[in-house]
Amino acid sequence: MTATATSERAERIERRVKRLAAAALLLVAGTAGVVPAAAAPHQGPPAAFNWLRPAPPPAGWKAAPLEGGAATLFYPPAWHAVQTDPGTASAGLIGSHHRLVGYLNATPQQGAETLANWIDFRPKHVAKEGARHVRRTAAANALAFRSGRGACVIDTYQTSKARYREIACLVSGAHATTVIVGAAQLGNWARLAPSIERSISAFET
Repeated sequence: MTATATSERAERIERRVKRLAAAALLLVAGTAGVVPAAAAPHQGPPAAFNWLRPAPPPAGWKAAPLEGGAATLFYPPAWHAVQTDPGTASAGLIGSHHRLVGYLNATPQQGAETLANWIDFRPKHVAKEGARHVRRTAAANALAFRSGRGACVIDTYQTSKARYREIACLVSGAHATTVIVGAAQLGNWARLAPSIERSISAFET
């Protein structure tokens, strides 16, 4: 599994959460079942990213640095750090029945993803990892982040458990190029989007 396999990693986390609640407080991640779907329109309007306003995180937010300190993920106090792949940083919001309803992840650049190809690369990658009905709803290049420039995609996809919406950005900074992803089940998106967008706006690499 590559570093940007977010749907698979998110469901793997959910499975850990349930196993831990049933056994002894271990965090669970669920495995995504996903299959390629048709691509959506090529590029969304820049207005879809008006929320991206680079700024330090709000007071009280937690910090999860990547290995070596090349990048830092910030997340709200109600969210919890989640153990996933080595070298990554993840946080999740756990809902009723120990379901993972919101998810944040930062992962170092690992594969063929670049700022030039990210808009097409991300949806294809999500589909390749097994997600069904992948639909890109917006995309933009040359976006400003706190410590660099980035390209972002907003898409939706179906896993074996639920339908998700995600914001996935590839950010190139002074120290590293890093993928940051925020995702939530569609039914929780309106409630969690402000926190996910604020986390991405605060991301530092």
